Amino acid sequence: MDAPTPPLYIDRPEDVAVAARALAGGAIVAAAFANFYVIVTRPDAATVRRVNLAKGRPAHQVGSITTAIGRIPGMFDWTRISPRLPVGRVRALMDALYGAGPFGFRGPAADRLPEHLTQIDQGMRTTQVIAPGLTCPSNAFFERALAETGTDHLYITSANRSRHLTGAAEEPAHWKAGALAADFAHLDDLVVLVHRDEAAARAAYPGYLTTSVTLLSFHAPEGDLEEPPVLTVDRHGSLHLDDVRRAAAPLGLQVRLAGGARDRLQVRGYAGALV
Repeated sequence: MDAPTPPLYIDRPEDVAVAARALAGGAIVAAAFANFYVIVTRPDAATVRRVNLAKGRPAHQVGSITTAIGRIPGMFDWTRISPRLPVGRVRALMDALYGAGPFGFRGPAADRLPEHLTQIDQGMRTTQVIAPGLTCPSNAFFERALAETGTDHLYITSANRSRHLTGAAEEPAHWKAGALAADFAHLDDLVVLVHRDEAAARAAYPGYLTTSVTLLSFHAPEGDLEEPPVLTVDRHGSLHLDDVRRAAAPLGLQVRLAGGARDRLQVRGYAGALV
């Protein structure tokens, strides 16, 4: 019998290097990310399509992107923001929310981003940037993976099988590596880069649920005349709406739930596990 493969840890540089090289070679990496897990790969269309199919999604479903924390502003085209919305306020809100923990922003896409990682909304080409926050060790993995791939962005998606495949009303993201690996056992090139201590990772983000991030859109502020400008939460995930509002209010911004975000994302349950 073969000896068990030792785990790869997100906070160990040599393990990060192994995972980054595997990603650059086309592997699918499930990575520790703040208080849960995500799937990260190269951003090319063929790899994104393969992950969609592996999850049970439609093959051509548009993907989100991630990058190292300092590169996030460069994923957006700031010249396309409404003149009603001062860029400085949005950048300050981005700094505040990513400074605290995992979050997502949707805004005007930089021209160089490919079509399969962007979508048109209200006549504007947009992209979603999902990041774990300033203090997460996964930033070192992203930096190494970017260097290995020669790109400035990566594809990211939730670490779960699609509800289109399972038939469930919702399939929350995984926050336990063992269960994640079992869900994707059909992938022969899956690399799992784990939290050294999953309980400690969860405890490090007491104000966040262990589920996919809350997503805030800033490409199309609501209303023509309303002040302060109104941004919309398109997905109510790990960070509560009230916390987003508390971060936005001192910057002269309002935050409201979009129509499709009325129900907050669920947390995945495991037999015998407590959060």
